[in-house]
Amino acid sequence: MLRTRITLVVVAATLLAVLVSVVSSYRGVTGMVADQFDRALVDRADAVAAVLDAGRVPAERPDTAEQLLLPDGTVRPLSPGRAALPVPPGALAVARSGEGRLTAETTVGDRTFGVLVLGRGEGHGALVVSQDYADAERMDQEFLGRIGWTTAGSAAACAALSWLLIGRILRPMRRLARAAERISSTQDLGTALPAAGRDEVGRLTLAFEVMLDALRRSREAQQRLVQNASHELRTPLTSVRGSAELLQRARGRLAPEDEEKILGTLVTESVALDELVRELVELATDRQADEDQVPLDLAAAAEDCADRFRRRTGRVVDVGAAGAGPDRDGAVVVLARPRALHRCIDNLLANAVKFSPGDTPVTVLVESAPADEGRGGTGGRGGAGGRARPGVPYVRLVVRDLGPGIGPEERDAVFDRFYRGAGTQSTPGSGLGLAIVHDLVTADGGTVFAGTGPGGGAEVGFTLPRAVPAARRG
Repeated sequence: MLRTRITLVVVAATLLAVLVSVVSSYRGVTGMVADQFDRALVDRADAVAAVLDAGRVPAERPDTAEQLLLPDGTVRPLSPGRAALPVPPGALAVARSGEGRLTAETTVGDRTFGVLVLGRGEGHGALVVSQDYADAERMDQEFLGRIGWTTAGSAAACAALSWLLIGRILRPMRRLARAAERISSTQDLGTALPAAGRDEVGRLTLAFEVMLDALRRSREAQQRLVQNASHELRTPLTSVRGSAELLQRARGRLAPEDEEKILGTLVTESVALDELVRELVELATDRQADEDQVPLDLAAAAEDCADRFRRRTGRVVDVGAAGAGPDRDGAVVVLARPRALHRCIDNLLANAVKFSPGDTPVTVLVESAPADEGRGGTGGRGGAGGRARPGVPYVRLVVRDLGPGIGPEERDAVFDRFYRGAGTQSTPGSGLGLAIVHDLVTADGGTVFAGTGPGGGAEVGFTLPRAVPAARRG
């Protein structure tokens, strides 16, 4: 559980900080107490020596014991009734010389004493003053006990406070998690998410909302595709089924010309069905998605596609590239996926050939695009889906024909899936060609447009970002 883990981390960090502080304080306090006891021992020894030099007997203290150590090693307590304490090693040497001092510790039973041996002059032995460390040990135990209880209390308070505060901080995440679990269990992408704040959790909520919105749009697009596909598939399937049932019932009784007509209908509808399924699969899977964008000569690609259509249809297809001169090559080189680019040009040419008289030419023009068109498109769905690249010029490809043209009310609709204009219902086709162009072009950061050309026919095309030379990129 995230709340528990974070609380444990906070408590562990707090305990570590407290322990470091306690160890540092303990070492400082114990050193200070030891210095105080050492100074007290020295002061007591000096005071007792002064009293002895004055020929008096020093007053007794419960925490100290004074005794004389004679040069012959005899120990004589200065307080009557007190037992002699053992003297530390080296004390006899100080007593015999009568000079210097010696500091040591000695243990009697379970009690520890600090001992100071002070020489009293030659022939007078030494003064031995012992101070009981019981008070120091008691202070040490009390200090450790208080620190222990204080640390435990601080850790408990820190854990409780951290648990409450972290729970409050993580509350939006719990709400978001519950919403995600509800979406996962019900598959309801319309489930409302908690309000987003301005912190990291709020940013996560916003990102989740954007993702949900993308999923909603994707599901709606899939549903529309399925609905439209079922509608479009119904017509050729009905025709094929009707023709097949008629042949089945006739069983050779039809006139040859009628049978030939029905078989022709079967072939035509099968071809239309095959084309529709192929375009549906391509639209749904985007087979060009695994291609990388590379610099391509748009004019050369247009000429290749136009040449194929000339041989296939016998139509006149003219290709022109504006911008001749020293910058001409740079003006028509774009960043695109090769197969996707050729498919887009093929679809535009197929549309122009299909919807224009057979004895009229089709014109393909490649030119530099106006700055505003590359970044948002003019007409149609040019601005939808395009990814603008600031500072990058765009190149424009236009396919013009002399057919009925595209009215202003249709400029947006022609790029919709399965759209068929009012005057094209009887024309063979799936209504997916321009939708495929739109999806492929916008995936490469371009825009699409449609309208009426100068000669009255249709004008359909796209813009793509120009490939910037390496020298200019640097």
